Parts: sequence; structure tokens; C-alpha cells
Amino acid sequence: MMYPETPNPETPNPATLATELQTLLKLRSIPFGMKMFERASDMEAIEKIRRPSDIHTLDQIVGQASRLGWTVGITSDDLVGAQCRAVVGLGNAKDPAWRSGQHMKGVWFEDDESAAAHQAAMHCVEDGKYEALAVSPLASGRLDPPDIVLFYATPGAMMYFINGLQWTGYKRFDWSVVGESACADSWGRALKLKEPSLSIPCFAERRYGGVLDDEMLMALPVGPLEKAITGMKALAKNGFRYPFAQYGIQQDVRAGMAASY
Repeated sequence: MMYPETPNPETPNPATLATELQTLLKLRSIPFGMKMFERASDMEAIEKIRRPSDIHTLDQIVGQASRLGWTVGITSDDLVGAQCRAVVGLGNAKDPAWRSGQHMKGVWFEDDESAAAHQAAMHCVEDGKYEALAVSPLASGRLDPPDIVLFYATPGAMMYFINGLQWTGYKRFDWSVVGESACADSWGRALKLKEPSLSIPCFAERRYGGVLDDEMLMALPVGPLEKAITGMKALAKNGFRYPFAQYGIQQDVRAGMAASY
């Protein structure tokens, strides 16, 4: 099933989408957008854009949007190394050294073959097309529109969101887990394929990006975000709301099952 890459003409404004998403899923962090720019000057023209004065991981830049509510723009020079640059296609990072995975051998993978296979498995934006990237809270409307929207949530909230996506035009989702460098499963995959992309955040995201132990990450274009919100509203009318009320592990289940199924 193909999703629309851009919102329809009657789409609620970004602030409304952000409020609805936070209300439906009881989010603890800020839904935010990510946008790629072919020219760094276009990124720098964004209202109230912040530019890093230090070197960061992309996980930290994402955390500044989702935890602090900042609008931040970067180029490849702001990122610590090729692994961060490669996922979003900045700086022509995918050279032979990067593809070999040598920097991960003996750290995350035992041998040359495993390290190279991991690099090949990652979803990455093509090199050479973009000079810059910006992240910003969805509610700010500063990315007009973002390429993708991202949010962190608990596994229960993610399942409810997926149920919303499946309310109409059902599709089974098959997502990947590359392990370390899991940003390739989320924003890398969503930017590349323009599809909803769920990930289990990796060590770097949790160590440097402030991701909590019980959080997962969803990245997707605005079109499917609208679709999921519409679906969750329909589920709520049917009595299914997040967080899910516990029924009890020793109760006679027939009354509850009769209402739910």
C-alpha cells in the first residue's frame, strides 16, 4: 500500500496534529519533524534555527528537538563521524572504509564479514544530494512541511498507533532491526522509503540522545501520520483508548471479550 507523501489540502495545521498525537498517545516527549535540504542556506533561513557550536551525534540533535523543543540545523561538519552522516546522506560518508565496517569490528561485531554485512543492511539516504538537515518540534510549523515526523512512545502506545494505521486499508508491517545504528531503522528508512518505520532505539540513541529505556521510535511522512490519527479516533469511539485499562488476569474473560471482539 502506498501512502501519500504530503498532507492533503484539508490537513489540520502542524500544531493541531502534534496536539492530537500527544493527547491520543499520552506522549512524554515532543513530536518533531526532520527535513533534508539540498542547500545549507535554505536550512539556515529557517526562523529561529539553532546551529551547534560543538560536535554532536545525530542522536543528540534529535534529542534536542524531542526533549528540549529546539529547532536545530546541521551540516556534515557538525556530526562526529561517518556513521551519523551516512544514515542521512550528508558528507559523502559511504566510502570504502565506511562500507567495510572496520570501525565496528571488535566492538559490535566479531569479524570483518559481520561488520560489513551490518553496514550493507542499513537504510540510508543517498549520498551527495543534500547539504543540510533540520529538526524542529512539529507544533512549530517551521519545516513547512517536514519530510518525516518522529516521536518516541512506549510499546503499548506504538501498538495503538499501528492499530490506527491499520484502521483503513489494512497492511501488515514488516520492520527491520539492524542492531546498533538503529537510526537506520527509523529516520533512515523513513527518509529513504517514505514509509512508516518503527525502531528499537540502540545504545547510541539511549547513551547520547536521552532515549528512555521503555521508549520506541516511530518515523513516518505526514500523510500516514494523519491516517493513523484518524484511525485512533475511530478506535476511541469503539472504546479502545490508550493507555489500555487492565481487565485482570483471574477474571472471567467472556464479558470483556464480548465487548472487544
